[in-house]
Amino acid sequence: MARRRLTDEEFDRQYAAAVEASRIERLTKPHAVAARYDAATGLIEIELQNGCRFAFPAEYAQGLRGATHEQLAAVEVDPDGYSLHWEELDADLTVWPLLEGRFGGDRWMEQWDGSGWAAHPGGARVDEPAAAEPPAPRRRAS
Repeated sequence: MARRRLTDEEFDRQYAAAVEASRIERLTKPHAVAARYDAATGLIEIELQNGCRFAFPAEYAQGLRGATHEQLAAVEVDPDGYSLHWEELDADLTVWPLLEGRFGGDRWMEQWDGSGWAAHPGGARVDEPAAAEPPAPRRRAS
């Protein structure tokens, strides 16, 4: 199948539309300005551009379960603030799905029952062998 070559005019139109879509997304989608791991609570804490903070248990997130405190503490916010990255773990999480309670991809979330890890058919979860027990959620002291 032959690819259609864009004219300069069409390219400029598409580029301007993409820049505008990005500007609107930047104004309307939450993005992180900082993130850190609190070893005392086991929470990943995200500070958003509007000053709000959000935290979630690290073990709930795809790619973070079983990581050491040092690995979790190495969280980086990508330059546009839309995702968090852990280089050593090769893990990336997008901010706005986290705010919606999505801690990973579809297969990962199929095992989530809204209050903790549900048993996967056959007893095994994606990230651990069947013999492992799901973690108890950690709550912050009031």
